[in-house]
This record gives sequence, structure tokens and C-alpha cells, in this order.
Amino acid sequence: MEISLIVIGKTNARYLQEGIDEYIKRLKHYIPYSITVLPDIKNTKKLTEEQQKEAEGKLMLDALKPGDCLVLLDERGKEFTSVAFADYLQRKMNAGLRRLVFVIGGPYGFSQSVYDRADEKISLSKMTFSHEMIRLFFTEQVYRAMTIQRGEPYHHQ
Repeated sequence: MEISLIVIGKTNARYLQEGIDEYIKRLKHYIPYSITVLPDIKNTKKLTEEQQKEAEGKLMLDALKPGDCLVLLDERGKEFTSVAFADYLQRKMNAGLRRLVFVIGGPYGFSQSVYDRADEKISLSKMTFSHEMIRLFFTEQVYRAMTIQRGEPYHHQ
């Protein structure tokens, strides 16, 4: 199984990108992992929030492949502990999925068409974080999950 993260706009903060790159490098030993960066929507000042969500949603849906399992990183999604998230990923691997795709929405969230296409929603926290930070947090949690699955000493209970 491959895990893919889809995001809108590049990561501007160098320190965050360095952290993301470090965990992607570590993940190569466990599972194929990629981040697809979709371009920022241009001229957003001329768009309503709903129009911006629709434009971003079209880009997100266009980035999917047939058969992808789509999981939204959404504040109203199910929360996991790190161990439970590791179990969740293991169940997805055991299900024989080819690609598990997680998506971080834009500043206003997801369009209804993205919600309609989604298979699941999960939340990393009840708190709100910047979209750039979530990329690092999520990638680190995938790495942590892989080490938990293999009983490696990265995670401590």
C-alpha cells in the first residue's frame, strides 16, 4: 500500500519543510509515502469562501486515482491515539488497498463534493494548527505508526 498526502500550496517555512523531509526519508524504510502539492488558488480575493473551496475541491478530486481510499483530515473527524492510528493503518494495509490518500483542506475546509467523495474523516486534534504544521505532524504520525507496528523503540507508552 502507498500512503499519499494531498495539500494545497507549498510549505513556505523552511524549518517545517526540513522536518517533513526528514520524516519522509525515514518512512522510505517502511512504506511508500508521498506528498502531492496542489497549486494555491489565484485571485482568492475575488472569490467567496464557497468558490474557493469548490476550486480547491476540483484540484483535490482531480488528483485522485480510481480505487483510492480518501481520508479527510478534518476537525470533525475521528480522533486516535498514536497506537490506535498505527492499528488503523495496519487494518488499511490488511484490506489490500493500493493507495490510501489523506487530504488537508484549504483555509476554509473542504467543498461538499470532496466530503461526498471521502471514505472517512479523521482529526489530528481538537485544536487548530496551520496547514503547514499539519503536514509535519501528520507525516511524523505516519512514521510513528510504522515504528509502533514493528515494535521499534521510537514510541514510548
